[in-house]
Amino acid sequence: MEHMMTQKRINRPTCSMLGLILTLGLAGLPGCKQEAGSAPAQQVPQVEVVTVTTTTIPDEPEFIGQAEASRPVEIRSQVTGLLKAVLYPEGRDVKKGDRLYQIDPVPFQAAVAMAKAKIAEGEARVVQAQQNLARVKPLLAEQAVSQKDVDDAVAGDLAANALLQGAKAELTKAQFDLNNTLITAPIGGLSERSRYYEGRLVSAQTDLLTVLHRVDPMYVVVSVPETFILKRRRDIESKKITHPGVYQLRGRLTLMDDTVYPYEGILDLLEPGLRTETGSRQTRITFPNPKRTLLPGQFVKVRFTGDTNTDAILIPQRAVLQGPQGPFVFVVGQDEKIGIRDVAASDWKGDQWLIDSGLKAGDRVVVNGLMKIGPGAPVNAVPWNPASSPSADSVPAAPQ
Repeated sequence: MEHMMTQKRINRPTCSMLGLILTLGLAGLPGCKQEAGSAPAQQVPQVEVVTVTTTTIPDEPEFIGQAEASRPVEIRSQVTGLLKAVLYPEGRDVKKGDRLYQIDPVPFQAAVAMAKAKIAEGEARVVQAQQNLARVKPLLAEQAVSQKDVDDAVAGDLAANALLQGAKAELTKAQFDLNNTLITAPIGGLSERSRYYEGRLVSAQTDLLTVLHRVDPMYVVVSVPETFILKRRRDIESKKITHPGVYQLRGRLTLMDDTVYPYEGILDLLEPGLRTETGSRQTRITFPNPKRTLLPGQFVKVRFTGDTNTDAILIPQRAVLQGPQGPFVFVVGQDEKIGIRDVAASDWKGDQWLIDSGLKAGDRVVVNGLMKIGPGAPVNAVPWNPASSPSADSVPAAPQ
């Protein structure tokens, strides 16, 4: 009996201790659950987007062109003779009719005098033949002369007239040669240096003396690639590009120092075929050049005006990024998650890219907040405010 009472005294504190531990354990469980549930939820990043729309804008492709004189004229002598004088200032402006060269005229003056003498002789023979014919004709009726005598008189008259005509032709040729001993400018323009100087024997129509360049107006020749021609033709046929006609197009120039040329040019020649060595088609635009700003051989940038793009897509430059595969943009889908879209950005229009392909009307393109997102990430898209300060997390991509 005593033993049983002792065992009960030992077990009672033990049971009390176990009850306390269980009570504290069960009391701690709600506290753990409460602490775990108090962690804040991860916030969805906010991005600014623009909604893509189409608009009508001028379509003005730009190419590199080269200026050339509208009339390069080679100056050659029409006669063979000794070069006596160079009469023009080399490398400067000359006017039409200005004297350029003088060939020694003395031999040609002698040829003119000889041709005139032959004409005088021929005229005398014509008079003599006419008088002889006038004498023999009446005598034939009286049978004082034979028919042969009359025929000889007629033939003599004809021969005398023929010789006179030949002498006159020789005079024309001699006078032509004499006149061409003084070489004048057939056009006004800039002159090159002279190839020959005094004392040189020049050959007729062979030796090049100098070249004159008419530089007002000036031609600018542009080689348009075949790929561009094919694409432009497809765009015109699909009504994406409104085209007024080739010879209704105009040209604007920018010099290589980015100076804008003040005069507008007119497209006046489109070569009918492609150049096999370059795969391009040549186009010529004529520009006024009153101040001699354009010079032969000068390279310029030519922008063709007149076409319009009726379905153009423009987005801010900062929205276009450059990746390993080329330009791309982030777009927000219908599920409010980020997607990547490859685009073809062809040209700058102010602070915007002209997008040729990859986007359509209604797409939402991310402009701000690019560093906070990735493909598939949920976002909170709000309209972009252009007045806000530019973000540093976007880098404009170069057109491909």
